[in-house]
Amino acid sequence: MATENSKEYVYFIILKTTTQNSSVFSGHICCILQRIYNSILDSPEEPKRLPVRCISYSFEIHVEAEALQLLTVKEAELLLALDNEEERLRTFQEKERLDFALTLTEGTAVSVEVTGAWCDGVIRYIGTITDTRMPIAPISGTVFGIELEGKYKGKGQNDGTFRGQRYFTCGVNCGVFAPFTRIRGTVQKKPDSPPSKKHDAESQMEPLGIGDRVTFFMEDDKGRHGTVLGLEIEQDAKHVLIQMDGNEKGEDGQIMHLPIDCVIREELLSPADLKVKLPPDQPLASSVDGEADDISLNSMVQVEMTGRKAYGTVRWIGKLPDKEGIMAGLEMEEDLGVSDGSFKGRRFFSCPARRGLFIRLSSCQPDTRFLPPKADEGGPSSKFSDINGADDRSVFGNVAPLRTDQVQQLLIGNMKGIQGHCNSCYMDAALFSLFSCSSVLDSLLFKSAGSVDQSVQTILREDIVNPLRSKGFVAERSVMKLRKKLQASRYMTTGPTFTTDEKDPEEFLNLIGHILHLEPLLKLSTGKKVQESFCYQIFLDQDSLVLPTVQQLLEHSFYSNSLKLAEVPSCLILQMPRFGKKFKMFDKIIPSLELDISDLLLENPQECVLCGELAAVECADCFRDPVFGSTGFKQFCSTCTKQVHRHPKRRSHTLCTLTPPEGFQQSVIIPREKLQLFAVLCIETSHYVSFVRHGSEPEDWIFFDSMADRKGDQDGFNVPRVQLCPEVARYLTMPLSQLASQNPREMEGVAKRLFCDAYMYLYQSPSMALYH
Repeated sequence: MATENSKEYVYFIILKTTTQNSSVFSGHICCILQRIYNSILDSPEEPKRLPVRCISYSFEIHVEAEALQLLTVKEAELLLALDNEEERLRTFQEKERLDFALTLTEGTAVSVEVTGAWCDGVIRYIGTITDTRMPIAPISGTVFGIELEGKYKGKGQNDGTFRGQRYFTCGVNCGVFAPFTRIRGTVQKKPDSPPSKKHDAESQMEPLGIGDRVTFFMEDDKGRHGTVLGLEIEQDAKHVLIQMDGNEKGEDGQIMHLPIDCVIREELLSPADLKVKLPPDQPLASSVDGEADDISLNSMVQVEMTGRKAYGTVRWIGKLPDKEGIMAGLEMEEDLGVSDGSFKGRRFFSCPARRGLFIRLSSCQPDTRFLPPKADEGGPSSKFSDINGADDRSVFGNVAPLRTDQVQQLLIGNMKGIQGHCNSCYMDAALFSLFSCSSVLDSLLFKSAGSVDQSVQTILREDIVNPLRSKGFVAERSVMKLRKKLQASRYMTTGPTFTTDEKDPEEFLNLIGHILHLEPLLKLSTGKKVQESFCYQIFLDQDSLVLPTVQQLLEHSFYSNSLKLAEVPSCLILQMPRFGKKFKMFDKIIPSLELDISDLLLENPQECVLCGELAAVECADCFRDPVFGSTGFKQFCSTCTKQVHRHPKRRSHTLCTLTPPEGFQQSVIIPREKLQLFAVLCIETSHYVSFVRHGSEPEDWIFFDSMADRKGDQDGFNVPRVQLCPEVARYLTMPLSQLASQNPREMEGVAKRLFCDAYMYLYQSPSMALYH
């Protein structure tokens, strides 16, 4: 929240990137001392540029005055909590959510987004959770601490603490810290008065906004058109203020005051009003490029809009009130729609606002971007073959992961890896990480599956993994085939779709694991029962770590949650401790190239941390004692535990007896179970990339970005890129004290991404790989 010092400054948001400051992008928050700003305003000449300081940087820049928009201190603090400049600017321009956030107070009932689901709770804290204030701009991002309630208890991420600092008090895993963009209001219903049909219809009605074009009918049954000037509520009924269009003489029309259910958006009246050019009616089985494609639910289609093609997915087919012919409800890839899947107060499907579009089914054509090529083209799409000779034909059989000597030959350069398209980076990065140079999950490609699952498995194996390993390139249409199959799966629930929306890698991995009946990768023992999952999210009750390794994070998370591994996982997928995609708990995380899980196994002989003999007890209280080292659970043999706990500070410690596995002989060398790091997924400004280890040498790393470049505009395509990044070896082998002092912006190449933007670490058991 604002401090007294913060009020000495004036704050701005940069509305556009200027040529003079190409490194400072729109969406940045900047400031200037109030006294300097006042002196500039008192100048007789109107200032063209202002000397401001960006919150994100420590130097002064001069920005054109027309590119700056004033903010209040509270607005600046709320927006500063969003680390994605594009989202920050968009949210500021839309204004509604920001205005809503300014009205929130402690004790307000809200809904908060937690890992993709909306959960009910109450605001318990409003303020900063990290002390990132700088002398040049003494503010930090404002976040909301929310206590989850009712059926959502236990679905949170903390108990009101962050980095060991308590901000509010609630039950274990009942607390969430979130920016205002992940919060929305809740509708409080009176328990004794159920909502009327009229109220229910109004609550489902697609919202009107100021400036929207609408149509309404007068007593003569003639339609009138106008523009929305405002919305208001009178006697519990919603009304809209409309400026009617002018007459033939050019005179402005009168202002009308009508109930909201008497007007309708112009776009919803007819396809013609949507400015969509309607081709002649054609049969539902459209013939494109000589191949018949039935347009049905979840079909990818295209429509002709003013001067361009627009793309979407069919979510509903049927009859609409007062409309002739068969209509289709489309979820558009871009904000080109007019609703959220509702029509005249009735919901037909669900999608984000401004993504829903109702249009005649005959006006839809199959999406030509994902149709098979013409027969005379010999198979490959010219869009790709003209660039690097690659094609997107299926590759049959079994193809082993790429070896180190093949990576340079097949995988390095532009138009390499997996091509991104329409928010697919989460899936591209996950697929590339799992299958390009590793076989740890190749069982997914060959295990027996049912008829529906078999099609998903075939696409994954023959259209994605095999081409990636044999040609070094997978075209966007191949990934879209998989996305469409996933969307049609019976395991898919309502919500954002796999064909168009941004998702997280764990959502994709969980879904494909269920579809292909993959045995859960992780089996965790809580002492009473075994829990199964595909990924493990690292949670920390308190944070005493400053520059942690992955080994330390995993051990502290297991310690905090009293967990053990029931068995050695073939693949261990770890999600780093974050609050959503935005708030990182640590500025840097050190990748552990080898993960020693010996102490984390439930039934594994443990060695004494002091003498190396077979351990007889484990002491959780000694875990955080630096005397015994910074990693590893603290187990002791009978002799050493007496010596250790003779110390006055340790006499009250609680000891847990360890029982070695049946048949284990003390003369046998105690085995150590270790997993090897083979990939890291990173995220920055909602975009996923990945690092993959392709050999045993420290320099054997590659960096992959499925949308590294783009050719063309609306009808263009993304250019994926794979590059060698041996520079990361320098930092992986650097002493911890030296690494801690490294400025991320000064790190060589892409190394900063590996250490500062890690989202998910992937480890494998070498003994369980299909290929060696």
